[in-house]
Amino acid sequence: MSIDYKAIAKQVFEIEAEAILHLKTQLDDDFANSVDAILNTQGRVVICGMGKSGLIGTKIMATFASTGTPCFFMHPGEAFHGDLGMVSPKDIFLALSNSGETEEVIRLLPFLKDNGNIVISMTSRPESTLAVNSDFHLNIAVPREACPHQLAPTSSTTATLVMGDALAVALMEARDFQPHEFARFHPGGSLGRKLLTRVKHEMTTKNLPFVSADAPIHDVIHTMNEGRLGLCIVDQGIGIITDGDLRRHMETDAANFMQLTAKDLMGKEPKTIDAEARLNEAEEMMNDNKITSLLVKEQGKVAGVIQIYDLNG
Repeated sequence: MSIDYKAIAKQVFEIEAEAILHLKTQLDDDFANSVDAILNTQGRVVICGMGKSGLIGTKIMATFASTGTPCFFMHPGEAFHGDLGMVSPKDIFLALSNSGETEEVIRLLPFLKDNGNIVISMTSRPESTLAVNSDFHLNIAVPREACPHQLAPTSSTTATLVMGDALAVALMEARDFQPHEFARFHPGGSLGRKLLTRVKHEMTTKNLPFVSADAPIHDVIHTMNEGRLGLCIVDQGIGIITDGDLRRHMETDAANFMQLTAKDLMGKEPKTIDAEARLNEAEEMMNDNKITSLLVKEQGKVAGVIQIYDLNG
């Protein structure tokens, strides 16, 4: 018997999309109250879950941490054997359990109550032990799992992840969290590099290919070849000549090509950027203008060239 695997995949997508949309119908004031509680705490968010919920919890923790919400993940088993010592009364405890009856998580509630922690829970059963004993409850119930036997957590783990994303994004909006702040927590990645690094750190400064406006064509070609940037800078930046400019003039004015000078070839008023600008600003400018190079100005003079190829390290 032939199995239509694409049809199965599409059905899974539909079931899990249905689960996500179903979350909207269950959202209540506890969501806003949870966001406010996290915003107002002087502690951290401690995320806790067992099994699949724990795996989803670690991803939520990573999203929180990278978007400005201090937090850490605590395994409920380890918590009951000493790790609760890491939980201060100021911390918010975010407990994940689809059933709301996960024994390892429930056993932590007496300590949390005695410690004075605010408890936020995500379960699919508002009447469950965990939900009833939480300060705020986020309902992650789904109409059905994508698993054909309704056994493996599929739609329910997706719903938990999305609810965590909703919390993270609401917190970002409330804090007016900006890209440069995101970059501070990701300094090793390409995004962090573009948002934190200045143009002056990446621009080419040595052997810049300058030519005078009256330079003959053979000097222009020689200088361009020596510079290895695919361009020439005319008279400290009044114009720029690219290898594309050379090709176009060779096609359109072949008869007179060898008599042309730099001023005949150059494009006037080339795009420039300040040396103190960030790399992402240079990238945006090049993309917006559909160009691959910018002249870099420092104290009003051309000090370098930054190219699209320099932006990805």
